[in-house]
Amino acid sequence: MHLTVPPAHDRLSAALENLSVTFRGMTARPDEHNCECHWGSPEDLALLKTPDAELDPDLLRRAWQATDWSDHAAVLRRILPQFATALVEGRAEPLFGLEEAGDSFARGRWQQWPADHAGPVREFLHAWWVTSLTDPDAAVPAHQVFAVCAEASGTLRPWLADWEQQTGSLSDRRLAEAAAKWEYELLGDSLPWYVHWYDHDEETMRADLVTWLLGHGATRLREAGASQDLQHRIRLLGLTDEDRWSDPHWPGHRY
Repeated sequence: MHLTVPPAHDRLSAALENLSVTFRGMTARPDEHNCECHWGSPEDLALLKTPDAELDPDLLRRAWQATDWSDHAAVLRRILPQFATALVEGRAEPLFGLEEAGDSFARGRWQQWPADHAGPVREFLHAWWVTSLTDPDAAVPAHQVFAVCAEASGTLRPWLADWEQQTGSLSDRRLAEAAAKWEYELLGDSLPWYVHWYDHDEETMRADLVTWLLGHGATRLREAGASQDLQHRIRLLGLTDEDRWSDPHWPGHRY
């Protein structure tokens, strides 16, 4: 029996391969350093300066999570092929939320890299995001991938545009799952993940997400047969203050 491979899966495989080719041979700066007591040994640091050496999972995690590299972009380029694969396979192991991985991308300022470097990163993020919406076997929940992409780029708009293009039943289900995960924080006027990078406008991202959910999202949830309870909670995002709290469908959240 021959199983059909989802097109999005093919795209993601190609994107991962392109990262490997693009960033092959990259290293951290020769003078890069970090605290031996808190980060790792000189041998660990030497591996980041050795092109294409495989990093063990713990070292990979410490490398992308560290916030005090003198050249975070160089470290990110060094680890990107292995880091991206770990993300896709659900092995990134953040301390709190997977949006921390997006913050690592943001700290590397990848969008300012030359086009032949930034392009493969952008394509990987889009391919991973679309796969999370369309592949029933995706290892990472779509709402977590969305947060990574939002934090990596500082905007929601390209990822919401991708969602609008993915109109299948699985993508609809991912929308209902995400809305159910997000409604508590959004009804408390907060973004449903933590914004780490100081350059990002949390309020604009929240406003964009709410506007989209009240428009395209609400229509799609209704047409897909999402629960009435969830539809009402999304509707409440369009109300403010007393109008929201006094609505008969207010879920009784406490903040």
